[in-house]
Amino acid sequence: MINMLGQIMLYVNNQDEAVKFWTEKVGFKVISEENNAQGMRWIEIAPTNGVETSIVLHNKELISKMQPELNLGTPSLMFFSKDLDQLYTDLSNKNVTVGEMVTMPSGRVFNFADSENNYFAVMERK
Repeated sequence: MINMLGQIMLYVNNQDEAVKFWTEKVGFKVISEENNAQGMRWIEIAPTNGVETSIVLHNKELISKMQPELNLGTPSLMFFSKDLDQLYTDLSNKNVTVGEMVTMPSGRVFNFADSENNYFAVMERK
């Protein structure tokens, strides 16, 4: 039985730039960094207040060579926030591309883009 989502694998073109974006602009922290001595490197990041689910940044080019059958498109991620207005302001002040704030039946939400123009959503649930 699956009882929780542990990690989300995000395939990026530039791992160092991705780490910089997620830590400096979004406020995540690096949980671990691994390198298997054969060129395979991955960096695990997560929000600073909890680590139930983390994001693992993989090198897209290397993974596509190792497993060409994989779909390496960006997963659709929905983050939750308890202070959406403050997060929106913080990301905007850090020159992150943010979409307009939208009110949905389940809560307010907006999108933002990372340094590679992958889009993510953040919701403040009712």
